Amino acid sequence: MKVHICVFAPFYGKEIYRAKLELGEITHHNIKQLKRLNTVVFPVSYNEKFYKDVLEAGELAKLAYYNDIVVGAVCCRIDQEVGRRLYIMTLGCLSQYRRLGIGSMMVEHVLNFVENDGTFDSVYLHVQLNNDSAIKFYKKFGFEIVETKEHYYKRIEPADAYVLEKRLQPKTLNGKNEHHSNNFKKD
Repeated sequence: MKVHICVFAPFYGKEIYRAKLELGEITHHNIKQLKRLNTVVFPVSYNEKFYKDVLEAGELAKLAYYNDIVVGAVCCRIDQEVGRRLYIMTLGCLSQYRRLGIGSMMVEHVLNFVENDGTFDSVYLHVQLNNDSAIKFYKKFGFEIVETKEHYYKRIEPADAYVLEKRLQPKTLNGKNEHHSNNFKKD
């Protein structure tokens, strides 16, 4: 997925620069960039099994690039404990690159994936209780708080997390999708 954004000079209406946003594969050659990004963006650490699984995730794990620089990543897995759900394990962007559409591009990639697949019941993730900006961000895409998990996080405060979930409609028998998971509210 490639997206180009333009930044305009205020009052003049002139283009200052054009930025290229895109998602790329996570491979053995760039997995260290994901590890470094995760240590900067998230207050928790991930073990080697996490990164091994990410290498096998295909479309469910992507690096986000801003003008060819890694600035974010999304990593998901399929959860079939209750129905068929997609779990967003991580979705994050370096702070200086936030509010440029990179996070939205990653969420839209995930929602397009589940919509095209058509067999998922929902998409869900955990968000730390005090992360108001993340909660607002996901609500923009139709996610709702469905549960509070006490003591979810180890070694960080607050340790509790909300479970945010976006329920999906399955494809109909004629193959047409009755839901539109990428409909979201604009600010």
